[in-house]
Amino acid sequence: MNTLLVASTEESTGKTALALSLGQLAQERGASVGYMKPKGTRLQSNVGKTLDADPMLARDILDLDSEMHEMEPIVYSPTFIEGAIRGQEDATELRDRIGEAFDALSEDRDMMIVEGGGRYTTGGIVDLAEDDVAEAIDADVLLVERIQTASDVDELLAAADRFGDRLEGVVFNAVSDSMYDMVESDVVPFLQTRDVSVHGVIPHDRTLAGVTLSDITNELGGDILTNVDDEVFVERVLVGAMSGESALRHFRRTKDAAVITGGDRSDVQTAALEAPGVKALILTGGMEPPGAVLGKAQERNVPVLVVQSDTLATVERAEELIRGGRVRDVRTVETMYGLLNEHVDVDALLD
Repeated sequence: MNTLLVASTEESTGKTALALSLGQLAQERGASVGYMKPKGTRLQSNVGKTLDADPMLARDILDLDSEMHEMEPIVYSPTFIEGAIRGQEDATELRDRIGEAFDALSEDRDMMIVEGGGRYTTGGIVDLAEDDVAEAIDADVLLVERIQTASDVDELLAAADRFGDRLEGVVFNAVSDSMYDMVESDVVPFLQTRDVSVHGVIPHDRTLAGVTLSDITNELGGDILTNVDDEVFVERVLVGAMSGESALRHFRRTKDAAVITGGDRSDVQTAALEAPGVKALILTGGMEPPGAVLGKAQERNVPVLVVQSDTLATVERAEELIRGGRVRDVRTVETMYGLLNEHVDVDALLD
């Protein structure tokens, strides 16, 4: 049986979409595929209830009937972490729990896709970082990495040393146009001199970057005040806390952004609507803008969302959502499936 643990040195690199796409490709080749995420980290509360959506998506994408408590044997919530620090969790018992769940899920399977949680160091407080998990279930490891500067290679090499012979290789995901040539011509050959195989370099794909304002609305709640398309892509958020004139200079240097500011800051709102890279306005404090602002937003097809939360909380929640990106739904797995076929040596990973 082939067991592949998909890990990364940072969060939100595209592990879920890539792991499930690999599972689909293996199924198309006639393999019976199982899925597991030993440490559930994509949680929506800080209690022990299972709320990680990745295993649920895996059941849908890979047509599995596995039990959730086996697919996600450890709910790695803040409550769990605090208890572990206080000595309330037994590392040996947790390791055994993962092993028993893996044995049940892998029975009669040709391949097991195991998804890491957050960073490759996640779980270290209970001796269950990804290298520990790989040893416990005898898995090879694929690192899915986003590279923004050459210095990111330092962390990648540290992870490679930690996994040792279990490292199957690396796939670089969402590589920007400005970095792509360097990664292919310099980084990949350099890593090969360090015995680190690179199985693919996937370029940045706009449909996998950021989220739509509709997604943000679903997460934050609130009301859309404009009658325009709210499926605009947002890749970053800007905080409108300066004067209107300073804000305009700042906003003009960005693209695909949502400006978050107080509902009473009509000067900032007006400045945001003058910048072509601002795709949406998110107004905090439950305050609606003046009619002139709404009229201008309507004219420029910029949706306006009003939320009840304050600016700081809104920014934090929106940034968390954007960092996760559109990697956890059926559409994005379909997109990643195509990118894998085009840019990754799938044979090396599945054979």
